[in-house]
This record gives sequence, structure tokens and C-alpha cells, in this order.
Amino acid sequence: MSKIAAVLLAAGASQRFGAPNKLLADLRGKAIVVHVLDVLERAGLVGVTVVTGWDADSVELALSGRDVRFVHNPDWATGMGSSIGVGIAALGSDATGAMIVPGDMPLLEADEIAQLVAQFDAMGAARVVYPVTEQGEQRNPVLWPRRFFADLRALDPSNGAKQVLRRLSPADCLGVPISDESTLIDIDTPEALSAVRKD
Repeated sequence: MSKIAAVLLAAGASQRFGAPNKLLADLRGKAIVVHVLDVLERAGLVGVTVVTGWDADSVELALSGRDVRFVHNPDWATGMGSSIGVGIAALGSDATGAMIVPGDMPLLEADEIAQLVAQFDAMGAARVVYPVTEQGEQRNPVLWPRRFFADLRALDPSNGAKQVLRRLSPADCLGVPISDESTLIDIDTPEALSAVRKD
């Protein structure tokens, strides 16, 4: 079995959402970022590293008492790539893979995370594994083998890890179809949160 680390991204200023920190917005009695952490734990991932940036104290307070490690990205404003790099750099040498998980995906299901991990193991912990839609479009979260950690640490700060995915051959990647694509949405706007609350 591979040892999968999780990097939970919680550093951005959620500009499209407005002034409040969207990760701390209430959804069914819990902050959005708490929902995401709960899913990772139910899926069996341990040693979650939470990357903070803007509003770091509030994020740490929301997750206080949980089995997570906080690492702060002082350059969070430069973009998601810098936060991914900080998170990957903080992982131990025994991690065979890292699942990069945005903190604004509260509808993720534990069995979907476990399915990605199972496929990663089946491929010998050598391929990038991610969910895909019915149309074959790549979605988050993405599970990366250790052999790509150096690339992730060297990301252009202003872009996410898709810049690395675009360079890879089909043999390096595995898309896993997800039956319920609604679980893969992220909460970018107040309207998106309102729609989820109504479901």
C-alpha cells in the first residue's frame, strides 16, 4: 500500500466570493473547509498538511484540535502554484504520493477519494490520478506520485498544477470516471454556496 499524504489548500483570499473567507462559511452546521477535512479522514488519509495564507489564524482556529499540520505560505497572494509548492515541500520523505485538495470542495465523497487511491496503488504509485467527467474533463482533487514532487515545488506561482499536467503524456496519467459529478464542484461565489445549501 502506498502512503498517501494530503495537501489541503486553504491559503487564498477567495476574491470571487467577497469579503468573508469562503472556507469558513457555514454549510449544514460546519465550515466548508471542515467538511473537506472530514472527507479526507473518512477516506483513510492521514497526515493532512493544511497550507494557510490569507486569514491564516481563522483557518487554524476552525481546524483546531484536528490531526493536521499547518504550513504557512507567506507568498499566498502570488497564486495557487506557490501554495502547492509550500505544501509539497512540507511532506515527509516517506510519502509515495500527494493528493492536492482545494479547501472549497465540501461535497467530495470519501468513497471517491478512496477510489482514486485504489487506482493509484493499482498503477504502482507511478501515475497521476484524478477524477474525470463524463466528457473526459479533468477535475480536482489530483493524486501525484512522488516522482513529480520536484515539478510541483517549482510551479509558476500564478498557475496551479495544470501546467505540469499539460506536459505529461497519456501514459503518465489516469482519469477515473466519477458517477456523480456534482460532488466535484467548488464553492467560488455566494451564489454557488446558496445553491448547495438548497440541495
